[in-house]
Amino acid sequence: MVPAKKSPDKSNHYGKDNTFGGYSTSLVVPEDFVLKIPSNLKPEVAAPILCAGVTTYSPLRHWGVKKGDKVGIIGFGGLGDIAAKLAITMGAQVVLFTSSEEKTTEAARLGAAVVLDEDLEEEETLRAHKASLDFMLSTIPEKTDLNPFIPLLKRNASLVVVGALEPLSSMNNMEIAGHRRSVGGSLIGSIAETQEVLDLCAEHNVGPAIQIIDMKDINDAYDKVENKEVRFRYVIDISSLKNSLAV
Repeated sequence: MVPAKKSPDKSNHYGKDNTFGGYSTSLVVPEDFVLKIPSNLKPEVAAPILCAGVTTYSPLRHWGVKKGDKVGIIGFGGLGDIAAKLAITMGAQVVLFTSSEEKTTEAARLGAAVVLDEDLEEEETLRAHKASLDFMLSTIPEKTDLNPFIPLLKRNASLVVVGALEPLSSMNNMEIAGHRRSVGGSLIGSIAETQEVLDLCAEHNVGPAIQIIDMKDINDAYDKVENKEVRFRYVIDISSLKNSLAV
C-alpha cells in the first residue's frame, strides 16, 4: 500500500485516497496507461526505464537533442547513468559532471568525458568547457548551486533540472540573460514518451545499470542508496516477496 496523500514522513503523493498496488502480482488499469514491453527488453531492465528512463528521455527529446550536440549531465547516479546512455544513443557527445572520483572510470566506459565538480573551480577546466554545451541536464536529487554550470552553456542553450523538486539557490541572471540562456525543469514524461524510450532502448540494446535484490534486502539497499553506494539502480525481484512473507 502506498499512501496517496501527504503523510507525516513528508512524502507527497497524488490524490486523496490510498493507492493499492505497488508490489501486487496483478492489477487492473485503463488501457490508455498500458505500455508494451519489447520482447528483447528484460523486465528487470525495463522497470527503471519506466521512471528514470522517461524522466531523462523526455527533456532530451523536448529540447531537441540531436546528433552532433554536446550535452552535459550533472550528477552520475541512477538518473545520470541512463541520461548519459540515452544522449549518446541519440548521437550526442556527453560530458559528465560528478563529485565522485570513484565513478570516473565507469563514466569513461560509457564513452563520456568526465569533469569533477571541484575542477570547475580551476581556470583551465572552466576555460576548456566554457560556452561549449548545447544542453545540460541536472540529475542531482537535492538542492544544489547550479551557478558554476551556467557559463558552460552556449548562447541560446538550456539547463534543465530533473533531480531536485525543491527551491534552488538563486542564480546569476547576468550569466543567463547575457547569452539568452534558459534554466528549466521537467518531471517524468508522458505515456507516449515512455513507450518511445522503451522502444529506443530495445532497438539499441541500451538500459540502466541495475542490481537485482530480494525483498528481504530492501532495508540494506536503502542504506546503500543513502550512502551513494548503488551502481546504479536496485530492482526488486518480486518473486522473492512470497519468501519474505513466509519468514
